[in-house]
Amino acid sequence: MNTSTRHQVHISRDGQLHIDGEPQVVPDGVDPSQVVVQALHIEAAGSGLPALVQVEDERSNSHFDMQVMPDGTTQATGAPPAVPQPVPAESGEQTGSLFDRLAAAQAAGRAHDFDTAKTTADDILQQLTAEQGDTAAGTLEAAQFRADLAYLSGEYAFATASWTWLALAWLDRLGPGKRRTQVAAQNAAQAWMQLPPHEAAPLASDLVNMLLEVTAPERTATMRAQIAERLEQLNN
Repeated sequence: MNTSTRHQVHISRDGQLHIDGEPQVVPDGVDPSQVVVQALHIEAAGSGLPALVQVEDERSNSHFDMQVMPDGTTQATGAPPAVPQPVPAESGEQTGSLFDRLAAAQAAGRAHDFDTAKTTADDILQQLTAEQGDTAAGTLEAAQFRADLAYLSGEYAFATASWTWLALAWLDRLGPGKRRTQVAAQNAAQAWMQLPPHEAAPLASDLVNMLLEVTAPERTATMRAQIAERLEQLNN
């Protein structure tokens, strides 16, 4: 059964933000609480479940629990589900809210309109990278969605490179042995297996090195043996 993920948020007196102990980039003029919602609602949208958040805000000496919902809204923990209210479009706004664009990309992907889905996902990823950094939690969530689209649309080289990078990025953020790191590593190997020979060989070294780094070698022995066997076939 899927369960909601619980996160610890700390906002210091001077506005420094940490999510699960990891420092976050807070752009000038943006309240740290906005960064929290932006980072966690992509996760909530992907799982379909609210992200549970315990907040300690030293600016107001407050401690409280809240939920970031899959639609990007927030509510107090234990409160009945809120009915999302339509937000009037601002004059001149071209792209809509981050959640609206993510939902549109997901809908396009389900309809196999991968060109539209990938264009929108790239735009979201570029925005989050600029606002939060390329290894912030929200950015990595968006990068995972983009890697999924690459795999589903047959861009296996892009998917392999993306998941290889994501496995190492999650390793740096979460440490060894975490599920997200393991899933990214497995996805990278699976995508690589779909590649034609001329694309598979150049990506093999980075893939194997990643598999050796993200976990104990014995845990990826089977995957690495399959990669070695395929490389041998390609070289014969």
